[in-house]
Amino acid sequence: MKDTHRNTYLAADFGGGSGRIIAGSLLHGKLELEEVHRFPNRQVKLGNHVYWDFPALFEDMKTGLKQAAQRGYDVKGIGIDTWGVDFGLIDKDGNLLGNPVCYRDARTDGMPTEVFKFLNEQQHYADTGIQVMAINTLFQLYSMKKSKDAQLDAAQRLLFMPDLFSYFLTGIANNEYCIASTSELLDARQRTWSLSTIRTLGLPEHLFGEIIYPGTIRGTLKEDIAQETGLGSVDVIAVGSHDTASAVAAVPATESPIAFLSSGTWSLLGVEVDEPILTEEARLAQFTNEGGVGGRIRFLQNITGLWILQRLMSEWKTRGEEQSYDTLIPQAAEATIASIIPVDDALFMNPVNMENALMDYCRQHDLPVPKNKAEMVKCVLQSLAFKYKQAVEKLNRCLPSPIRQLNIIGGGSQNKLLNQLTADALSIPVYAGPVEATAIGNILTQAMAKGEISDLHELREIVRHSVTPQVYHPKK
Repeated sequence: MKDTHRNTYLAADFGGGSGRIIAGSLLHGKLELEEVHRFPNRQVKLGNHVYWDFPALFEDMKTGLKQAAQRGYDVKGIGIDTWGVDFGLIDKDGNLLGNPVCYRDARTDGMPTEVFKFLNEQQHYADTGIQVMAINTLFQLYSMKKSKDAQLDAAQRLLFMPDLFSYFLTGIANNEYCIASTSELLDARQRTWSLSTIRTLGLPEHLFGEIIYPGTIRGTLKEDIAQETGLGSVDVIAVGSHDTASAVAAVPATESPIAFLSSGTWSLLGVEVDEPILTEEARLAQFTNEGGVGGRIRFLQNITGLWILQRLMSEWKTRGEEQSYDTLIPQAAEATIASIIPVDDALFMNPVNMENALMDYCRQHDLPVPKNKAEMVKCVLQSLAFKYKQAVEKLNRCLPSPIRQLNIIGGGSQNKLLNQLTADALSIPVYAGPVEATAIGNILTQAMAKGEISDLHELREIVRHSVTPQVYHPKK
């Protein structure tokens, strides 16, 4: 590993609420990060659907790339990661047929029931290994087929969100493995498209392109982009382009299997294993097998994460009652409300008003109704911790031996109350951090592609040298 040459890698990291360009470079075995540009991301309701504003996001990304060039970074690579399952469709001339539809759109309501009239659910899981969720790409595509969406007929290629950004940077269309694995259309063992699933549902086979793996160079910036940004000819590198795949790569742990909780809008709780776990027990426990960096499998459960709290904070701000996490979380820690809500209930998926939804649920189920904001926050966080406990109990039944510690990564690792509640609920130590796990995993995977890092083991060694997780021990 080179310690003296300051190669810089740019992570374009897109989340459901914001995106940012992060610059990272290695010096003496440690990673140094700097945020170059941050910009908002929002869901736009237009007509009958909820969309992502892809052109605006692409322009914001280019702005960040320009700023990186202006700062004089010696940029050797660009890696892109986003949320899962969503996609854009490209026609035969390379044009985007429409803004990508958001996974929270109602078009997939009831689609799993429709699909499993044609697919055997047990065999489908044995093939794809993916937790059935209506938001998944499979159900989005089937809803388009069922409604005779003209875009599906005109489409030449399906590109998941990071593939789409990469395509318009390089002109090369391919599908990165980790993001493709979120679709419920990949064969978990063969790690290629499940043609039997695609054919049974009558989806156009030509949509599904070449699958590439993290650490592969996808292409170089097109000449017009290279000139516009001022970066010149820079490689765009495939990373764990599902943000959780990059985040898990940056878990600074040594135990086997590594148990993780990627904590953000979604909570993704599981372990890293070498091969998919495709048992009936895993299916019934609603675990999913998604691709990871270094050929690993992320065996995990998708759980609604801090979405409910984020919506509450947004609603309070809209009402002119903006709250600071720094003051509200300590107040919530002192609250004594015992109510537990089912965070994954469809009621909390995308209600008109989250505060009303939470309070209505408590009333209808004879639970103590939160009387103030601190009690609402305590209710949400202890409900999450309770859900994590249930998930870990199911996880342990699928493993040869129970997990001994949990590594919480991502933005949610800053929530000290949730971390402590989780340690208490699970009765095992919780290691919180790094916060910037996604950007770290993204950047270090690029460095691995360029030969600065040899493998995933060395990547995690660098993370351990660069960050110190905070430890939460169970109080009971």
